[in-house]
Amino acid sequence: MDFKEYIDFANEVHDCYLATVEGNQPRVRAMGMISAEETGFYFMTEAVKALYKQLQQNNKVEVIFPSRGKVMRVTGEVEFVDDIAYRTQVYEGRKQFMDGLGVKGPEDPFLVIFRIARGEAFFWTFANNMKEAEIERVKFGS
Repeated sequence: MDFKEYIDFANEVHDCYLATVEGNQPRVRAMGMISAEETGFYFMTEAVKALYKQLQQNNKVEVIFPSRGKVMRVTGEVEFVDDIAYRTQVYEGRKQFMDGLGVKGPEDPFLVIFRIARGEAFFWTFANNMKEAEIERVKFGS
């Protein structure tokens, strides 16, 4: 299966549930993804949130993108995105939302952008419910 199918699915579904670990306690929250690209799955949060602190302590995450009858599961490692061009693109694309959060601009350290840069993904359906170990997975990233 081609990774582009996973990118397209994530961009279509957009809303997902992201799991982190705090100590030995799993933490799950609903998220709206920024975008999925060849370079990974991109998200944002704020520097004051527990999510950011959890990612700093342990960069391993799992995300599910649920859709009717089909779920995409992504497991991988997070990297923080410092690229000012990308941060500017995200800030400008969501300026009203960012202003409401109090973000002063793309360089504001309050704004945290991260991506799942490497890992694996697979699709789950009821048809393969009892065959999870046999489900084809695609690896991505370096």
